[in-house]
Amino acid sequence: MNRLTDAADRYLKDCTWKDNSILKFCLIALGMLLGIAVPARKKKVSAWVASLVFVATYVPLMSKFLPYLLGDRVAIEDIYG
Repeated sequence: MNRLTDAADRYLKDCTWKDNSILKFCLIALGMLLGIAVPARKKKVSAWVASLVFVATYVPLMSKFLPYLLGDRVAIEDIYG
């Protein structure tokens, strides 16, 4: 697993914001396809799981991005440490 995460770190260092945008659109499309494939009786559970994952990932991402948006460049260590 470390090999995979190290490769991902190296790849992301070389990516531009455009590359990241394309990756996000790819993941959105995958999520939509998976959502279409979920049987009707399990859509409610899937929606709850997706909502929890969204909140659990959105909050940390925005807490890192907000200082840049507001103009105060705060070190990541200050946010999490």
